[in-house]
Amino acid sequence: MSANWQAPLRDMRFVMEDWLDAASWWREVPEWADLDAQMAQQVLEEAARFVAERIAPLNASGDLEGCRFEQGEVRTPSGFREAYADYVAAGWPTLALGTASGGQGLPQLLDVALQEMLAGANHAWLMSPGLTHGATVCLEAHGCARTKREWLPKVASGEWLTTMCLTEPQAGSDLALLRARALPDADGESYRIDGSKLFITGGAHDLTENIVHLVLARLPDAPAGTKGLSLFVVPAWLDDGRQGRSHNGVHCEGIEKKMGLKASPTCTMRFDEARGWLVGEPHRGLACLFVMMNAARLQVAMQGVGHAHSAWQRAHAYARERVQMRAVSAPAHAGSAPGGAAPIAFHPAMRRILMELRAIVEGERAIGYWIAHWLDIASHHTDSQARAQAHRIASLLTPVAKAFFTANGFAAASSALQVFGGYGYIHEYGVEQTLRDSRVSMLYEGTNEIQAIDLLIRKVLADEGAALGMLLEHVLAEARCCAAGEGAVQAAGVRLLALAQDVERVTRAIVQRHAADPETAYRVADDYLALIGWLLLAFAWARASRLAWAPEREGDGFYAQKRETARFFFDYPLAAFGHRLALVEAGCAAPLPHLAEVDFVH
Repeated sequence: MSANWQAPLRDMRFVMEDWLDAASWWREVPEWADLDAQMAQQVLEEAARFVAERIAPLNASGDLEGCRFEQGEVRTPSGFREAYADYVAAGWPTLALGTASGGQGLPQLLDVALQEMLAGANHAWLMSPGLTHGATVCLEAHGCARTKREWLPKVASGEWLTTMCLTEPQAGSDLALLRARALPDADGESYRIDGSKLFITGGAHDLTENIVHLVLARLPDAPAGTKGLSLFVVPAWLDDGRQGRSHNGVHCEGIEKKMGLKASPTCTMRFDEARGWLVGEPHRGLACLFVMMNAARLQVAMQGVGHAHSAWQRAHAYARERVQMRAVSAPAHAGSAPGGAAPIAFHPAMRRILMELRAIVEGERAIGYWIAHWLDIASHHTDSQARAQAHRIASLLTPVAKAFFTANGFAAASSALQVFGGYGYIHEYGVEQTLRDSRVSMLYEGTNEIQAIDLLIRKVLADEGAALGMLLEHVLAEARCCAAGEGAVQAAGVRLLALAQDVERVTRAIVQRHAADPETAYRVADDYLALIGWLLLAFAWARASRLAWAPEREGDGFYAQKRETARFFFDYPLAAFGHRLALVEAGCAAPLPHLAEVDFVH
């Protein structure tokens, strides 16, 4: 009774064609002048076919088989290597890569849709190629001549995979504590890297012949703290010319036994005088790496959307099949069992869960694609001021999406499991794997708490709300447009306007309180990020409602569904905005107790 994964192509098209009207802007970009909605649809359909046929079928089997660590080598589950070879041969790693680097040069918007599909279909498989785009951008921007000549082309094409080696046992989110060392080599060009790293996704595997590691380490003259970190490109194997290749002192010492993503190898790595080449300037490794991490964080956000969609899809299919008890409001034809029992999809408790999942998934998809569209504007707009503004808005939205979407992805999987009852706890129905696999997205690429601090401290307070003001201008413009309408559209606009005003007011309160109590912003950051997340969903559904109520769409079942989901969102899930607002206000008013002040009784 478990559902096969299917791509949400109709809703993806709605977001790109109606909600964003992306093709209208693409025509203004010389490289995309020939790209229209029909061509984008063809790309999405081909991606959906590939993911459904080659990637999704390996999800459950890969989870059961897991990765194996044998005599220092890592073996991925059956079928993973072949599927990855097909993925590279089809050109999917180069979808949004610039044509100058051998890519197809398509918008980030299309690549984000692909990432959502892959995450929803088989998150563990996605983990290995997930860093390719970010690593390519990083090496293009900051790699030395040898890096760009010998390793970048193979990384960009997907022929070789990459890792991001940051974490050490004593240094998780606090990178200032890193101890890995880099000493200049005798050749005057390279360095010798020594140290251990853990939690390294794809540190060793059998998917590609070589793995290119991006490693943070300290040079001998490095100052203390994060300002003393340098970034190095360290291939697992080196080309020795006529003699073939030689091992480069990169060793996998084991793989972790994890809660989820069992088909993705999470490795402990040891670098033993491994040769590496500096990326960027000495002691400025974090600045280089942030290029890679920012790209990765939007991908992680879309993992949350993929998980939520997969969970909703499974729960929706099951609820329509599972017949239990009498439903109060079930239509007469719904009963299919003795005593008038009906599919559980007609029971109010189940209907509410399914509607909440749909509202969250479709709202987040719109916002996630909106961020990708801002990134496209930031890199391709002909006006420098427009590019700068787009970059600031995308930078502001990225930590919100990463934290809010992944938290909702895990919550959605848990809610979907509830629809299955006891069957949800069984592996064959698939939703328990989604629950396990989704949890890590709240932890890596900066924990969700780190994202909240980044948003409020570095993005809102640091520029005195300038970037937030740019965002709110778009929200308020939509609110006014909707408020000028009628009925449900007008009501959505009035509600959105009030929400935006609440955000403006509480942000001013945080600024004032933080001046007197520097812990204030840190205390309220998590709830403030969620508050912005709910505002964004309200923005997404206000616009969706306006589009769906257009007279020419009145007889279309898809838009009728959009209208109903929008109405439900403003009636039910959006109540969470008020809850988060109250918590932010409480955090501004009252400090947290220190542990020493709390009486622990053992």
